[in-house]
Amino acid sequence: MDGTQVGQVEWTIKGELILNCNCTVFCPCVVSLGKHPPTEGHCQTWGGVRIDSGQYGDIDLSGLNLGLMIEIPGNMGRGNWKVALFVDDRASDDAYDALVTIFSGAAKGTTGLFQMLVGEFLGAERQPVTYETEGKTRHITVGRKIDGVVHPVGGADPDEDIVIRNTQYWMGPDITVATATKGKLRAHGRVWDFDGRSAEICQIDWKGPGR
Repeated sequence: MDGTQVGQVEWTIKGELILNCNCTVFCPCVVSLGKHPPTEGHCQTWGGVRIDSGQYGDIDLSGLNLGLMIEIPGNMGRGNWKVALFVDDRASDDAYDALVTIFSGAAKGTTGLFQMLVGEFLGAERQPVTYETEGKTRHITVGRKIDGVVHPVGGADPDEDIVIRNTQYWMGPDITVATATKGKLRAHGRVWDFDGRSAEICQIDWKGPGR
């Protein structure tokens, strides 16, 4: 990467993010913005990001995928998060470094809140990450770390997703209510199985260092 100081480089990521957590019903963090505790009192989450277009300075991030592991001991807004990042093994060295900078919060902008909320960054590593859409169903695999299948929860009109719109949620304003038919993670000493639990699908348009 060039010598521009971290936190001053212009960056953008557009694409889609999915999350599957241990909440028994839809995650209350979306509308409470972290003021209400998760349904189980603590949060365990895995996620996947598909980057349709993106750049960090002059480094192209388009077409790459990522996996995330997030653990929060109580209310989201109180911090002390533990986070691990799994970067697409197709990423160049520069793209890898750029994505770690963005998802650590150091690049500021949309993900800058990670610097305030993450108490322990468990590390980043390369993994083969696939993110595929079949109809309305999203399939994600992160090596042997994450194996997930997420789809929108059915509504009265089967052709229209249930979407919570115009939120102030950090990921994006419109969150599709979803669930996981498969939600397995095995990483960093954690073994999670969130089949049938809460999930979210969000179209993302992130940028920095300003918002």
